[in-house]
Amino acid sequence: MADDLRPDIQAAKDRMRTRMGAGREIKRLVEYPREGERVELMAAGTYGPGQGLVVLSDRRLLFLKDGIGRQASEDFPLEKISSIQWSAGLTPGSLTVFASGNKAEIKNMNKKDGRQIADTVRDRLSSSPMPVTQPNPASAEPDVFERLREPGELRDAGIVTTDEFEAKKRELLARL
Repeated sequence: MADDLRPDIQAAKDRMRTRMGAGREIKRLVEYPREGERVELMAAGTYGPGQGLVVLSDRRLLFLKDGIGRQASEDFPLEKISSIQWSAGLTPGSLTVFASGNKAEIKNMNKKDGRQIADTVRDRLSSSPMPVTQPNPASAEPDVFERLREPGELRDAGIVTTDEFEAKKRELLARL
C-alpha cells in the first residue's frame, strides 16, 4: 500500500499519530494536490457532516471527506487564512480556521497532530508581514495608543495572533 503513495504523502502519513477514520482519504489524497504542491502534515478530524482528513500542504489547508456515499473537500489557501486557533482539553482537540471572513471548525483531532498543524500555520502567518497602513500626510499623526487600537481589536477578534500583534506593537513603538 505504501508504494501507491507519493513520497511526500507517505512521509506525512508516517508522522500522523492517529489515522483512524481517514484511511480512505489517505489512499485517495494523490488525486487532490495541484501540480508541484507538496503535502507536509496530515491529521484525522471531523468537519461538517463527517470524519475525514486534514491536510497541510505548502500552499493550503485542505479537508477531505471521501466516504462511500459522499465525497467532499474544502480548502483554505494559506494566503487567505487570517488566523488559526487550537484548543484541547481532556477530549480530542479542535482546530478553528479563520479565512476570508469565514470560520471553519475541525473537531475530534489527535492533540499532537492538530497542534502541529496549528503551530505550523501560525509560524507561516507570523512570517508573512502584516499589512501596514500608511498615514495620510494631510492628516495629523494619530497618537500611538490610537494606532495600537486597531491591531488590538484584530487580536481580540482572533484575526491576528498575539505574536503578530506584539510584532506590530514593537514596530509602532519603534517609530516614536
